Parts: sequence; C-alpha cells; structure tokens
Amino acid sequence: MSLKAFHIVFITASILLAFGFAAWSLMTYSELGGRSFLIYGVGSTICGVGLVAYEVYVLKKLKNISYL
Repeated sequence: MSLKAFHIVFITASILLAFGFAAWSLMTYSELGGRSFLIYGVGSTICGVGLVAYEVYVLKKLKNISYL
C-alpha cells in the first residue's frame, strides 16, 4: 500500500470517527444535558469538516501520483 493510499484510508477513518463522536455527543446532550457534551459535539463536527477539507486538498495535490 502506498503512502497516498494509506493517507486517504487514515483520513477517511478519522472523518468517520469525528462525525460519529459528534453524533454520539450531541445525542447525549439532548438526552442528559450537560454543556460539555455540546462542546464536544460541536468541536468534533468542526474537526470533521476540517478533515474533509484537508482530504479534498490532498486529493487535488496528489492527483498525479499513483495509488500503488
């Protein structure tokens, strides 16, 4: 597996983790309350959006490099 392919897989997994944690935190906030769950959910959502932007940037930058 090339460094490009590993990078894409790792960033995609990080995006899924960030949005999954955000969903869990926001659902817990709606059920139990607690300002910390809201902060975690919003912060994780912001990180997920940032990771999506980063992956788009990397894919554009490395478009001429093979996945092998």
